[in-house]
Amino acid sequence: MTTTVNYGSRDVLLVVDMQNDFCEGGALGVEGGAALVPGINAEIEAARAAGAMVVASRDWHPVDHVSFTHRGGPWPVHCVQDTPGAAFHPDLTLPEDVIRVSKATAFNADAYSAFDGTGLGGYLQEKGIERVIVCGLALDVCVHATVLAASREGFTTLLLEALSAAVDPEAIEACHRDFEEAGVEVRT
Repeated sequence: MTTTVNYGSRDVLLVVDMQNDFCEGGALGVEGGAALVPGINAEIEAARAAGAMVVASRDWHPVDHVSFTHRGGPWPVHCVQDTPGAAFHPDLTLPEDVIRVSKATAFNADAYSAFDGTGLGGYLQEKGIERVIVCGLALDVCVHATVLAASREGFTTLLLEALSAAVDPEAIEACHRDFEEAGVEVRT
């Protein structure tokens, strides 16, 4: 796959939640999730070659997280800290200097966006980042929240839709409306 993004030093590629539990066979597997890995690896390589920053976010839940159904939340147990399900997909190429951001780490608070309670927005501003390029899982949940949060934080925001997959394909149209309203560029 050839990248469609001209990366620069003021860009960050933000890879959202490419974890085992969100790929096929995981606790919340998204159809087509694992198939995204080669394209995302190509984007990571292109971004790094151009001097752009790369960040990978992950759900990193404590054992008894508030989002789990047994606690009254909407989701089955997933991405529990230090479990195989919480690990990044084994074929995802994350060099050592890739920044890893953990979200939803408190027992009593959920977080969908990579910006929720992580300090990521301020960190990227400190580093002079102007544009956030987003891909990963799942388009209609954490990618959606991350894209909208990046835009709210004042970054020019680009979604690589071909490198994202949705839990519910029927929700994509509503996501597009939200992205358009927020001034987000979507590349398919």
